[in-house]
Amino acid sequence: MTGATPIEFDPSCMDEYDPNSLPVEIAILSINTAVKPIAGFERVALRSALGRILATDVASHIDVPTHTNSAMDGYALASADIDTEEIVTLKVVGTSWAGRPYLEPVNSGECVRIMTGAVLPEGTDSVAIQEKVERVNDVVRVTGREVASGDNVRDAGEDIQSGAVAVARGCRIGPAQLGLLASLGVAEVDVVRRLRVAFFSTGDELRSVGETLDVGTIYDSNRYTLYGMLTELGAHVIDMGVVRDTREDVEAAFATAAACADAVITSGGVSVGDADFVKETLEKAGEVNFWKIAMKPGRPLAFGSVGNAVFFGLPGNPVSVMVTYYQFVQAALKRMMGETTEAPPRLRARTADTLKKRSGRMEFQRGILRRTAEGELQVSTTGAQGSGILTSMHEANCFVILAPESEGAAPGEWVDVEPFNGVVG
Repeated sequence: MTGATPIEFDPSCMDEYDPNSLPVEIAILSINTAVKPIAGFERVALRSALGRILATDVASHIDVPTHTNSAMDGYALASADIDTEEIVTLKVVGTSWAGRPYLEPVNSGECVRIMTGAVLPEGTDSVAIQEKVERVNDVVRVTGREVASGDNVRDAGEDIQSGAVAVARGCRIGPAQLGLLASLGVAEVDVVRRLRVAFFSTGDELRSVGETLDVGTIYDSNRYTLYGMLTELGAHVIDMGVVRDTREDVEAAFATAAACADAVITSGGVSVGDADFVKETLEKAGEVNFWKIAMKPGRPLAFGSVGNAVFFGLPGNPVSVMVTYYQFVQAALKRMMGETTEAPPRLRARTADTLKKRSGRMEFQRGILRRTAEGELQVSTTGAQGSGILTSMHEANCFVILAPESEGAAPGEWVDVEPFNGVVG
């Protein structure tokens, strides 16, 4: 990775504004320019492809539907026979069932009882739904104006034509894609190999779940949120645990991670502090493109490389980890996985609360988005917005995004929101 810049300042989450911090948009552009899709794919059974990224286009070898068929229960007929405003009498000569078609040609003055999905018999081009006809024994009466050519008919290939790309490479395979591929008779697909992501936390104050807390120690939640976010993304996760704040341990952890992963993520150790060796190690063993972002929470965010792996150094505070992951890391990892993505949708909503902010950097506050009785989108704050208050992420269903020049918002004002269901995963 080229274009690395020297680190001139140690960022801190306590800083309100630093003119040398990189704007969010520039940081995203820098990341997108630097990361590239990984190589390698594997062939898997269709059901095993759920959640994976398609490595090659899948073209259909059949028309879908394979034959012109009825969209409704009714009577297949030739529209030319009823090209009139008058009532027409037609003779019922048979029945076309789904899976058991009527194979004889239908002559003028005749019709065929037909079920939904059944093949349209030769000589017919329309279906009169059963509620629009009157039948007595083997004769039906149809008013001409009730049916036009092509009514209630699904043409062969109207969904997918033979030879057309049904699902393009870069698509994340979900339930709809599984069903679509199955409808083509596809049993196996090529998917991008799983992205290998190694992560670890740094800090002598951290304890793993199950250990006893001493005075001044805390449980490490960041590895669990990272595990959840990375697993949800479909990555192969490599949890390297808690790395103690010694130069030797941090250097060894980086060497191990870079040797086995496509991407390395750390939490903690990227802020100011005499015992933080992440920055020092990266200066020797890797490259850093930037180290601080004009945002809150999550200002001390590092991006660069170590060995052949992409590196993301996330802050230590739990909320900052989640915000920076969703705003920067997730899109980059998807790009590495070869997934075709778009920026998550943002909506406008009126704030129900006073939102406090100082100008100078973008803020991602946590909010609860709902629709009022009048049908208007409204967002309320989850309360205190400290970067260590993980309950704010638990209670929220969206980010409230306040631009750098914003000085907050009063109740009733419009703000930008980013719903979690458009961001997560």
